Amino acid sequence: MQHPATPGAGQTLGVNGFGRIGKLTVWHHIARKYFQEIVVNIGREAGQSMADIAHYLERDSSYGMLPQYLYGHRAKPVITAVDEAANALNVDGVTVRFLKDHRRPAEIQWRANNVTLVVDTTGRFLDPTLPGNDPAGALRGHLDAGAEKVIASAPFKIKDKGQAMPEDAVTTVMGINANDYDPRRHRLISNASCTTTCLAHMVKPLLNHFGPKRILSASMATVHAATGSQAVLDRLPKSGVKDLRKNRSIMNNIILTTTGAANALRLVIPEMEEIGFIAESVRIPTATGSLIILVLDLQEELEGDPIRRGVINAIYSQAAEMDPNGYLHFTEKQNVSGDIVGFPRAATIIEGHETHTRTAEVTLDLGRIPGLPDDVRAGLQDRVYRIPITQAVIYGWYDNEMGSYVNMLGDRTVSVAEDMA
Repeated sequence: MQHPATPGAGQTLGVNGFGRIGKLTVWHHIARKYFQEIVVNIGREAGQSMADIAHYLERDSSYGMLPQYLYGHRAKPVITAVDEAANALNVDGVTVRFLKDHRRPAEIQWRANNVTLVVDTTGRFLDPTLPGNDPAGALRGHLDAGAEKVIASAPFKIKDKGQAMPEDAVTTVMGINANDYDPRRHRLISNASCTTTCLAHMVKPLLNHFGPKRILSASMATVHAATGSQAVLDRLPKSGVKDLRKNRSIMNNIILTTTGAANALRLVIPEMEEIGFIAESVRIPTATGSLIILVLDLQEELEGDPIRRGVINAIYSQAAEMDPNGYLHFTEKQNVSGDIVGFPRAATIIEGHETHTRTAEVTLDLGRIPGLPDDVRAGLQDRVYRIPITQAVIYGWYDNEMGSYVNMLGDRTVSVAEDMA
């Protein structure tokens, strides 16, 4: 799967972590050929030799073999050299080197390896307020170790709620608020989450069309594939754990959990502050491929066409056609989750076939509104009004690993690198 490539003038990319997002990020940039060298910090020994690391890199249970990902049925072996002494691989012409000595970001040898841009995919270092020398490690430690810019592959999480977001940190979703990143000011960039990425591209076209005043409330539930943090089999909870469901087997259960997508959405689409919003998450036993069910209550207007299924679908169809990046897709085909796994560069795929609307009148008794002054209440000629409200249900698919999130993370990474060149 080739990506448009403009070589990065000898730039070296650092990747911290080699789990699901870390490995697939390496796949993405091997395909893209922007960076001539990738340095991956795994912070420990792995397997018995570099050949074992090559084995892990070359194949994936969700996406198949790396050669086929790159070249399809005409593929030939792409790992052409394994250098045990240098802890390096030649992968389709890209040098991939591995660091094994340190796990705390401040101790990783980025400076010695000419790495100025790091993508942290560990999910462990997400507090932008912590100093780089924090004993448990911190995202800012990458800067102390020689990086100039750090991209986190997850939302920021500030532990001390009294702390404000640092001025050198920003959260962006490509195609939504990518330009909020200021290369002169920002050194820590969160690429939000896979769910926030999909949700933002579902919400933005509706906000552009209706405006925040007509969206009375919104809620979403993501039916989300399993992640590496979940248990394959039931396990004993660690001390102090409150949510016992996270220790249950993902292979055998549908598991209710939480998502921070609503909070992150407000960072990338500030208008959402005006709208009451609830976000929930359900984990299901699939490896990748997820779904957002978005429910909106929309106020009808006295003039103009009523809000119906065709109106909603037309909004998305037109937005997809006008999307210069191709991040938003609209289809009226009937899909299942496997159909969108690996779908290239799609933040969300709107399942137009399943869009539903229903209009009903809501009875509002103004006399019962809390805080309404007595003189206003006494002056009401009509206390009870009936207001037409349309509820819309919209389905959006997203590949929470490679197809949506990693590809958009790659776009963010290259855009930051271009500003650094």
